[in-house]
Amino acid sequence: MTQITDNPAMPFLLPQPDPGDDLANLGRLVAARWWVLAALAILALALPPVLEIALPTLPILAVLAIAAVFNGLATRRVARAEPAGPGELTAQIGLDIAGLAALIFFSGGATNPLVSLLLPPVAIAALTLPGRFVLAIGTLAVLAYSLLMVFYIPLPLADPVRAARLHLVGMWLTFAVSSGMIAWLVVRMTALIRLRNAQLAEAREASLRDERVVALGTLAAGAAHELGTPLATIAVIAGELDHESGLSAAGRDDLAVLRQQVGVCKEIITGLSRRAGVERLDAAATVPADRWLDGLRQRWHASRPQAASRFSAEGAGPAPEIVADPTLEQAVINLLNNAANAAPGEVTLAARWNATQLHIEVGDRGAGFPQQIIRHGGRRAFPAHPLGSGIGLILTRTAVERLGGRLSLENPPTGGALARIELPLPTP
Repeated sequence: MTQITDNPAMPFLLPQPDPGDDLANLGRLVAARWWVLAALAILALALPPVLEIALPTLPILAVLAIAAVFNGLATRRVARAEPAGPGELTAQIGLDIAGLAALIFFSGGATNPLVSLLLPPVAIAALTLPGRFVLAIGTLAVLAYSLLMVFYIPLPLADPVRAARLHLVGMWLTFAVSSGMIAWLVVRMTALIRLRNAQLAEAREASLRDERVVALGTLAAGAAHELGTPLATIAVIAGELDHESGLSAAGRDDLAVLRQQVGVCKEIITGLSRRAGVERLDAAATVPADRWLDGLRQRWHASRPQAASRFSAEGAGPAPEIVADPTLEQAVINLLNNAANAAPGEVTLAARWNATQLHIEVGDRGAGFPQQIIRHGGRRAFPAHPLGSGIGLILTRTAVERLGGRLSLENPPTGGALARIELPLPTP
């Protein structure tokens, strides 16, 4: 992977390599070198009789054998998976340049059009190494080219016309190889830049979403503190009205519901204050997922007594044990509230699990999610409307992703809307 600078004052900088990728780059270089050595060995044995050129085959094969020994040692080193640095990768590319220069030395030196193949190692260095190491590789390649202009073994070609044709063929081959290499490097570089830009955009979006969640948490804490007084006043007035002698039976029933709802609000506020960063997740007790979800549904009905719901659970083996995380509880409640607000029908809550994942599904029989909600729900807020503004989905997605899970929204073929929380289960 590459690291891309966002500094607008230095637009000329190329993407800088990530030191953690040096071992992976070394492994790719070693693997590619085996193919190159095999191809060169075939050419060294096949070209002299085909082109009727008396090449010094034994010295060329000796150079290839030495390179194969070095590559075998490099293969064993990569297999040990020990950390690699840019210096080691630079040395490996330098050996490639030295080996290629030795082969060209025995086959005409700089007069051999294949001398331009000294460029691909420089391109590989530019893609994988820091700037100072790229400079060293480039200097080594220029030095090798310069020496091959003076020191080399000429090819025994007496016919100038045939020599010119072979030179043109060599130039074509060099151009084809260079074109393929440049295309591969550019495509790979573009893919890396696009991937890193996508990662940066996702990180910025997550950061903005976290900032909104933190701001909402601050507002919620303040609202919890301020709501205590009016709720206490409502409870006192409801208690006084309950003692009125002329109150009808229907009125007393309404007062009972009112006092029950005030109690639910107080429990929510108390839980919010208690959970504001003081509970430790690793010290929390674990409970079976199906029992926890069914209990959560029943507690939700205390605040939504008019809603109808149905719970189901199925999976491979007994229900997995999960930590009753408060943020996950709030996330499921947000989905239940959204489903109850979307349609007056029955809300479904289901638990599905296998050996590695737990799926929590909340569905309704409404009109389904708009496409805008499916694409962006939980990632950004929407303009306020009678059913809300998407803040609950933002809180839900943030809580689920903090636990390593994923939130997905879809419209099933059978109708309605379905929100699914996918949580990883700890391996036994």
